[in-house]
Amino acid sequence: MLKKLSGGLYAYPKETAFGPAPASDKEVVGAFLKNDPFLLASPNAYNSLGVGTTQLYDKTVVYNHKRHGEFQLGNRKFAFRVKPRFPKSLTKEFLLVDLVNNVDQLAEAKDDVLKRVMQRAASTDRRRLRRAVRDYGNERTKKFFDRVLRADELHAA
Repeated sequence: MLKKLSGGLYAYPKETAFGPAPASDKEVVGAFLKNDPFLLASPNAYNSLGVGTTQLYDKTVVYNHKRHGEFQLGNRKFAFRVKPRFPKSLTKEFLLVDLVNNVDQLAEAKDDVLKRVMQRAASTDRRRLRRAVRDYGNERTKKFFDRVLRADELHAA
């Protein structure tokens, strides 16, 4: 039996012992974007960085080249963001850059989080972090990491 997720988007849920299983976010978003490249992310992933973010968010961000806005697909909400570039998968470096890009949207104290990001950046592969900043950072983020990485190099010298 088909289940309507959104206008023109349907799923055929698999039956399990617990009832119909919903389609994965990746399958739903892939069908919605007609398999255009995308990256699923969530502010919850920032919690794995050890920078003091602990809030849980009921939001999935979809970086893509095609759609922008909030969309309800089935019983899930997705925040689609058009970006010129994004990685194929989440990396620690990308998450650090993305966190600084979006720090104003977080519930945590901005200054505390940014201070911990500075500390975390010191223990990150600088070459990979610089590349992530160059490829994915907005102007404010680029300036932030430029100061952080320069200060870190001065301490190392």
